Amino acid sequence: MINGTAHWTPQNHKQWLAFFSRADELYYGGAAGGGKTDLGLGLAFECHQRSTFLRREFTDLSDVVIRGNEIAAPYQVEYNHQRRTWEIDNRFLQLGAIDHEKQKKKYQGRARDLYVWDEVTQFPREWVQFISGWRRTTDPDQRTRVLLLGNPPTDPEGNWIVEEFAPWLDEQHPYPAEPGELRWFAMIDRESVEVGGPEPIEYKGKIINPISRTFIPAYLSENPFYRDTDYETVLQNLPGVLPEILLEGKFNVQTLDNAWQAIPTAWVDAAMDRGRNGQRPDVALRAVGLDVSRGGDDETVAAKLYHEWFELHSWPGKTITDGPMAADKALLACIDDTPAPFYVDVIGVGSSAYDSLKAVARAIPVNVGAGSNARDKTYKFGFANLRAQLLWKFREALDPQSEHAIALPPDRQLKVDLCAPRYKILKNGIQIESKEDIKKRIGRSPDKGDAVLLAWFDTQRAGLMA
Repeated sequence: MINGTAHWTPQNHKQWLAFFSRADELYYGGAAGGGKTDLGLGLAFECHQRSTFLRREFTDLSDVVIRGNEIAAPYQVEYNHQRRTWEIDNRFLQLGAIDHEKQKKKYQGRARDLYVWDEVTQFPREWVQFISGWRRTTDPDQRTRVLLLGNPPTDPEGNWIVEEFAPWLDEQHPYPAEPGELRWFAMIDRESVEVGGPEPIEYKGKIINPISRTFIPAYLSENPFYRDTDYETVLQNLPGVLPEILLEGKFNVQTLDNAWQAIPTAWVDAAMDRGRNGQRPDVALRAVGLDVSRGGDDETVAAKLYHEWFELHSWPGKTITDGPMAADKALLACIDDTPAPFYVDVIGVGSSAYDSLKAVARAIPVNVGAGSNARDKTYKFGFANLRAQLLWKFREALDPQSEHAIALPPDRQLKVDLCAPRYKILKNGIQIESKEDIKKRIGRSPDKGDAVLLAWFDTQRAGLMA
């Protein structure tokens, strides 16, 4: 805004609602072509001093640069490709991209009063939370906010947005919210929990200030740039459920599994429904899978298996300084149980935890890179390595046609961990994609899923599975 004159204004009623919304976190989205990117750029140029606009890859930003230059033209500035910014007087808008977990740290500590996440479901929730947590300003007259832009998720990895904005997007939510209505949330025990209002709450001796959140839907028919083009026809002719997701902006459509997804999402959902609605059987602890981290953002996870019922215990990597500490945490989590074998991933720091455990408990080393002599249930295929065997045998046990009734805790990270891996069938058998490729896609290490697979390995060693 120059001399009180706005050079960008919203083009429709929904953009005006978003423009004036007082929400700390606003999700503006739904159908493709709803004017989402335009809103993000417009807010940055007209309402904020220090803004960062993010997409998953830099190659996805070319159209943002073109539209940004059009909006910035009245300011007589153009995009600086070297600095990746538009700079107007003492204000700037920075473009950025994050395609790997390590890259998120380059935004750590940077003071921004606006973060715009374009195509937000392509980002892991943990990245969005980490970077958005740095929003701040020293100007008492400048508000801060986070703007999330995107369509309904088209794969299981993006479903976190429905959980984050459940009052607006989850049809089963007991207290649904209207578009644009403010709701308040507080971070309690590392989970975002809805609270009654903006008043500070006390929890475990600390004062927590809630943040406001809302969702405003956007549709192609409301965008003057696209509504009179053939874009609607293009979306209508997409395959499968994509027209419902991208044209109608429906969030209650079952997202599509990748054709090479190793474990179907529906099978994991069914197992989590059993965990949600059932009770742990009154049997002895059968096995514990231990996936160990040391420092960093990964977690150390112990998966406890009671017959076919799983329980998870996890600890932030930054609290685990070495292998012996990881072993102590796992032992303490099992202190009330009868002794059971610990299956420990011994690649990396896990070897130290294994050495500590084997001195006081029955510990079994698992090298997931080792070879496998097992076959799948059809006996047609072998496995490229033990890692592929662990995942595929768990897939077979989750199959509704199997004799098993596995119960999993209804944990979002666990669901993503189990649904993310993809497979190939090669000459040497079934191969699961590398852990590094999975980490790049979901934004972190699949620690909870790995711990579950390690615990389930006990059923194969006991000869209870083919």
